[in-house]
Amino acid sequence: MVHPIAEANETSPFGSLSPDQFYTHHSISHSTDHFTNPSGLKLFTQSWTPLPPTKISGVICVVHGYSGESSWFVQLTSVHLTKAGFAVCAIDHQGHGFSQGLQLHIPDINPVVDDCISFFNSFREKHAPSLPSFLYSESLGGAIALLITLRRDAGKPYDGLVLNGAMCGISEKYKPPWPLEHFLSIAAAVIPTWRVVPTRGSIPEVSFKVEWKRKLAMASPRRSVARPRASTAQELLRICREVQSRFTEVDVPFLIIHGGDDRVCDPACVEDLYRSAPSKDKTIKIYPGMWHQLIGEEDDDVEAVFSDVVDWLKARAMKYEIDG
Repeated sequence: MVHPIAEANETSPFGSLSPDQFYTHHSISHSTDHFTNPSGLKLFTQSWTPLPPTKISGVICVVHGYSGESSWFVQLTSVHLTKAGFAVCAIDHQGHGFSQGLQLHIPDINPVVDDCISFFNSFREKHAPSLPSFLYSESLGGAIALLITLRRDAGKPYDGLVLNGAMCGISEKYKPPWPLEHFLSIAAAVIPTWRVVPTRGSIPEVSFKVEWKRKLAMASPRRSVARPRASTAQELLRICREVQSRFTEVDVPFLIIHGGDDRVCDPACVEDLYRSAPSKDKTIKIYPGMWHQLIGEEDDDVEAVFSDVVDWLKARAMKYEIDG
């Protein structure tokens, strides 16, 4: 099963097709919606389901990363997972994509986690309450997904978690140069929304190895190339410390996929998660030479990576069906 990124070009994730033509071509039903969170922000959601005769074998809730969105690249992976027989849903975090909120401003990750839990639980209950459910996450979404599973009051437990380039630790190759990192708390307290934090290259530059995919990333009308805000950068570093301190609590089945040459999220940190987690069902795949965005690699590598993801998910969905 070929990943839909193969049909994209440097200006559109749908290639030469319109969105409706794209969904029809892949035998996918697509819908969008909004809900208002407790803070009054209107948040964008979308979902994808396979058309008959494909049978739905489970639910996958998708968590995108910092500066990302549920459309564009993440949508292509969502369609890929849908074609494998899953009902898939995703949400644009506050200040990301089509959701309301100050752009790319995350001074506190907890409201974002709350949004995800609320939407994902409602989707699971509405669409397939009796089927297994999984979290698929990318980058910062990996940390969010871990925090979701660590919330013991988050509703029905998930049957598995896929961590793609998970932000369990930010690479020293990407962090703001010393001594700025040490003054973030001051900057965040004085002017929290100040875009003051320099990084060692923009996220697309250091994430996508294939040039035309880097151009496609930049072509999204909702992508920002501005510097991270002070309070957001401080929170991202804090999130890494919190997640690392709770590795020994992660007992959900999980698959880690990570580029060996990831310059954004440190591969050594997910290796530490793998060693520390008490989960009895855990798999790690570090792909030598690959970068942060695994979808941004050459076609053959993309197929190898996402075949691993689909095989892992299908095996656990099938086990649920047999055991059930």
